[in-house]
Amino acid sequence: MRVLYYIIRKEFVQVFRNKAILPMMTILPIVQLIILSYAANNEVKQVNIHINDQDHSHFSRRLIQKIQAVDIFHTTSSSTDHQDGNTALLDGLADIVLNIPPRAEHTLLRTRAIKIQLLVNAINGQAATVGSGYLNQIIIDYNKEIRSELISGILVKPKLSPIDIEYSNWYNPELDYKTFMVPGLLGEIVTVLVMLLTAMNIVREREIGTIEQINVSPIKKWQFIIGKMLPFLVIGMILMIVGLVVGKLLFDIPIRGSIWLVFAFLLISLMAILGMGLLISNFANTQQQAIFIAFFFVLIFILLSGLFTPIESMPLWAQYLTIPNPIAHFVAFMRNVLIKGSEFSDVQYRFMVMGILAIVFNSLAILTYKKTT
Repeated sequence: MRVLYYIIRKEFVQVFRNKAILPMMTILPIVQLIILSYAANNEVKQVNIHINDQDHSHFSRRLIQKIQAVDIFHTTSSSTDHQDGNTALLDGLADIVLNIPPRAEHTLLRTRAIKIQLLVNAINGQAATVGSGYLNQIIIDYNKEIRSELISGILVKPKLSPIDIEYSNWYNPELDYKTFMVPGLLGEIVTVLVMLLTAMNIVREREIGTIEQINVSPIKKWQFIIGKMLPFLVIGMILMIVGLVVGKLLFDIPIRGSIWLVFAFLLISLMAILGMGLLISNFANTQQQAIFIAFFFVLIFILLSGLFTPIESMPLWAQYLTIPNPIAHFVAFMRNVLIKGSEFSDVQYRFMVMGILAIVFNSLAILTYKKTT
């Protein structure tokens, strides 16, 4: 234990002598969290719509007024010619073209049915899905309203009252996208920074020549690996504390679950991440190589983490690749505990997987570290 104590003390001295470490623990995660929380936003706040009204009736005017009353829709232009709508869609001036056919009201009163055409620019799939979904819902609601008026005024009144649907949004009542993104981003930032710092650690010793002095000393490999891990374990804890404070103060993210559960999972996750960083460091000859290798895994981990794209919507083979992905488990855990208030029984699978990853990565890091005596 005495040997391990000296290694840990030496690592802390070496870490804090590096002037880049302190900004990376404080300023960098704060800046990343703030910028990404506002920039990494899939909310659709405006959909440009071109309205082609060939009816000019009371029916069409009411429908247009209902559409214009919704904040998300911005009417860019209107016409009575199909070609104008097609041109607006082609030029990117409109996301949706609404075509109301001529004599629509007359046809509705005669046959109780009309067809309204929606042309949607689906280059931006998110805007197309959200915009067409909102517009479809408006038309469906208006259709019910018209049918009710027709039944009341022309046919007999229905014996049953219409069905009223009431809904509530759990966990994120305001549907604030930052509430969803900040916990996931926090897990991603801590993981990436700690992995990169650890991946460069042993390589830096090799570049400055101090690794040779350690290799000829009576230090065991497991002592060396643990001594390298603990300082960055502390750094990871500090990063999480800073991130939680900033997230609460700036974005008012909910912390419904146990904060002790968060740090217990963080401890196991950091052990897995540090083990992977040290494993990368063992195979790299220079810090540049270590960064390239780390970024190779980091990019894959982030894209398959469920941070921006739900894991459930990925192909089955990609879903299997998320099992050994520490960022995926970290993101899911943070969202479940902070936003939903999940308890240990709800996230024990995440603990189990990260514990296995910690054992595997650290065992490989110890086995692959080449020490000559």
